Amino acid sequence: MSQSASLPLVASLLDAPLPVSGIAWLDAVRRENRAAFAASGLPDTRVEAWKYTTLRGLGQRSFASGDTDAQTRVVDASLLALPGVDGARLVFVNGAFRADLSVLDNLPAGLSLQPLSQVLRGDAEPLRFALSWPAPVRHAGEVGDAFARVNAASAGDGVVLRVAAHAKISVPVQLVFVGAAAEADLAWHARNVIELGEGAELTLVEQHVASGEQAHLATLVSDIELREGAQLHHTVLQHAAIGVSLVRRDNVRLRARARATLHVLELGGALVRHDLQAELIGDDAQFHTRGVFMPHGRQHIDTQLAIRHQALNTISTSNWRGVANDRARGVFRGAIVVAPGADGSDASLSNKNLLLSPGAEIDTKPELEIYADEVKAAHGATVGQLDERSLFYLRSRGIPLAEARALLTAAFCRAVLDDLPNKALREHLSAMLVGQLPDA
Repeated sequence: MSQSASLPLVASLLDAPLPVSGIAWLDAVRRENRAAFAASGLPDTRVEAWKYTTLRGLGQRSFASGDTDAQTRVVDASLLALPGVDGARLVFVNGAFRADLSVLDNLPAGLSLQPLSQVLRGDAEPLRFALSWPAPVRHAGEVGDAFARVNAASAGDGVVLRVAAHAKISVPVQLVFVGAAAEADLAWHARNVIELGEGAELTLVEQHVASGEQAHLATLVSDIELREGAQLHHTVLQHAAIGVSLVRRDNVRLRARARATLHVLELGGALVRHDLQAELIGDDAQFHTRGVFMPHGRQHIDTQLAIRHQALNTISTSNWRGVANDRARGVFRGAIVVAPGADGSDASLSNKNLLLSPGAEIDTKPELEIYADEVKAAHGATVGQLDERSLFYLRSRGIPLAEARALLTAAFCRAVLDDLPNKALREHLSAMLVGQLPDA
């Protein structure tokens, strides 16, 4: 039993009833992960991956398990609407599938979109690899992966999305995770399995939104597999309630000639942690990420990006921007590993950050390890304030200081959205960034 077992958070998570599926291997996996979490407990700042994110405050809180009233929570339909996104939709409220809010009729040919709870009532064997220990969380034997263990033990629902080989899904698919106000602070968990067959194409839009004030704890683990030649365009808008603790982990595997492009906006939440791990395991695979994290008030947003090149002539590019205001804190770690034999790899990572107030803080840590020949690799990070010369120029043209600061900051952030192909969605996300800015 770990030293943190007596913490209210750990006790409440261990006391929560395990989901029972009646599937022997899955129920065993859940029990094993619960036992592993009990043994390891929560990570502290001595764990390198959690060096800049303390869980002391969260550890003193306790949460009720799940939401028995999730099916009847009132959710404003306008929360689900996004410009340029009007295709299939799967909605979860406090971790529970809501058929009445979802749009699953007339799915395009080649697209299968179901809640995990429904799939588990049928033939769950195809999900065995994704849901079995240790996949998809390959390093969950480390104390730093405590929340992945909690998720593996406790998630009873989530998304199962499959695209058949060579199917091209032209209309964006929308996944929405709604945190809804409840009578108590809740802990809810979701597990996603996303598979694109050989040569398949998909545009995926993932939202995290709030319905009323709440201070829940949510964990979300996504296992994403791209077969040979598959293409995925994935946009994530995280705008959870300001009191929420949200821990997400994405595990992405790309086979030969597969390509994934990810755009991320991290705007909401009190304590937000996003672990994004990508493995380029096939020759000529490509992985591109663009992201903005914008904490304000006392928010803490932590992004952990780890990309591993394991095959010939693979490419990854990462362009991330951070803006912190008030007494907020942002954390960004970008790690790139070019493994032995991954000759011809081309990897680049950039993280630029702005501090808009004296009390704000951003900690950035780029890492690069190269064990192969004939490799192109570059990484860099900066933390600073707005350029005084640019401010002076705008003010000399009659623009007030507050407006000038907002204009420069917005331009700084919008750079990561320039290559988002959905124009309506791009303009909407840009407007959200401006609305998040101080003095905007």
